[in-house]
Formats: sequence, structure tokens, C-alpha cells
Amino acid sequence: MISTAVYGAPPLQLATVAAGAAQLSPFVPGSTAIEDLQDSSLSSLVMLAPPGTTERRYAIAHGLRALQPGAPFVVLGPKDKGGSRLGKELAAFGCAVEEQGRAHHRICHTVRPQAPTGMDAAIAAGAPRLVESLGLWSQPGLFSWDRLDPGSAKLAGALGPLSGRGADLGCGYGWLSRAVLAQNSVERLDLVDLDRRAVAAARRNLDDPRAHIHWADARTEPPLADLDFVVMNPPFHDGGAEDRALGQAFIRRAHTVLRKGGRLWLVANRHLPYEPVLTPMFSAVELKSQAGGYKVFEARK
Repeated sequence: MISTAVYGAPPLQLATVAAGAAQLSPFVPGSTAIEDLQDSSLSSLVMLAPPGTTERRYAIAHGLRALQPGAPFVVLGPKDKGGSRLGKELAAFGCAVEEQGRAHHRICHTVRPQAPTGMDAAIAAGAPRLVESLGLWSQPGLFSWDRLDPGSAKLAGALGPLSGRGADLGCGYGWLSRAVLAQNSVERLDLVDLDRRAVAAARRNLDDPRAHIHWADARTEPPLADLDFVVMNPPFHDGGAEDRALGQAFIRRAHTVLRKGGRLWLVANRHLPYEPVLTPMFSAVELKSQAGGYKVFEARK
């Protein structure tokens, strides 16, 4: 039975996390889903609030639902990533808030009120749903959660024939993987994503025995080797800030898991400098498409 919990990785100098607190972040493989906690089961919770308004209110509402009445709740976030709005958002749930600013964060201390207000609406707004325009399950907080990402669309349109065993690194809710699996010569596709919500959506969206879906950090897991192809639209933001090393790490991982002669299909925003990583690592790199702010590469190991 979980009694104390932490959501995300709040800076230790800004919030005290109880020893043994259960991790609830969807970005930590193996963590407990906040949605699975029983009502009024937690004695305390510390939360690094998500940056998006809808997903932040969703997480806070589930936190309040899971806390016992009167239990302490600490919520914090960078001022420029929703932290400046935390006090008002908590007050809208009926919380009495003590708020302070430190190290470019807003830190809110409150307790779970006897009868929080607005929880059901916040949970409904942030819950998984079938997005009719996509014909796929998704959830607020996922990358391009309610619309087709143009980069993924350009990669799917540029793909050559694929066959054998492959992987989609950073698969999201599975739109690109579904395009790959439309090719009958694909024998197996391993989908990997760090976000539990994306993995759950992909499992709903891909009813195909060739699809094997993993909740893992694609830069290191799961064990993969001798693949015929890899497709990816790698992330290049970490917590809202651009991090070009992320995409570069995905490229290195693709090189590791491909067989000799295997091919990487990659889409990237035009400004991202991936060529200096691709060129020395792969035996051949071809720019297949460049339009609309995106570039698509095919690289052969």
C-alpha cells in the first residue's frame, strides 16, 4: 500500500521528499500510475507540476483525489512553465495555499480540503480519449496529441519499402508505427517510448501481432539488435527547453541496434544539426526530402 508519493523530480533544495516515496511520473518506467491510486489513500504528496495547463490540472486533480483529507500537498514548478499559475489553480480546487518563490520556481504548500471542487472536470479534460480527426487514442500532454504532426507525415510519405524486423524509437501514440505496419513485408516492429501515457495509447491503437510495445528509454532500452530498419521522429525538447543532444542520442542508439546494411529513416526540424552525427557514423546518408521546415534522411549502416 502506497502512503507517500512524489510526482516527477522536484529539485531537492526546493521540496523535501519522504524517504521511500512512490514515484508517480509517467516518464519513469516502472512507476505507479497516479490514476491507479485509491481515493484518499495518500498521507502526503510532492509534485513537480507538468508544464501544460490541461495535463497539470489533471495531475493535480488526481493528486487531490488520492490524498487523505488534511494531508499535505506540495506543488511546485518553474515560473515560466506554469509555476506562476499554480496558486490560482490550487485555489480553484478549494485549496488554501501558502506560496513562495525560490530559484525561478513557485512553490505552493497546501492540504487536501475536505471537499475539493472541480476535480471531476479537470480529470475529464485531461483523460485519454479517441481523437476523431486521427482515428486514434491519445491524451493531452503527449506530443502532437490531437493533430497529425507534419514531420511524422513527411517521414511516412518519404518511406521506401521496409521489410524484416524494425523499431520505432520514440513511438508516441503510434501514428508512424501504423504507417510502417501497413507494409506487409514488415515482420516485427518494436515500439519504444518513455511516456507511459503514449505506450498505453499505442497499445490501444495497434491491434497487430507484429507490434511489440515497450515502456522504456529508447536511448538505452529495451535490448535490440540486428534490426533491418529503424524509423524515428526523435524528441528535441526536455522539459520544454531545446536539447539537441536528445536526437543525437537517438541516432547513436539506432546505429547500435541496426545490422550492417540496415537503414535508419529519420525526420527532423530543418535547423537541427544532425548531419555531423549521421555522416561519420553511417556508410551512406541521403537527404530524401526537405520541405516545410523539415528534412528526411535515409542512412545506411
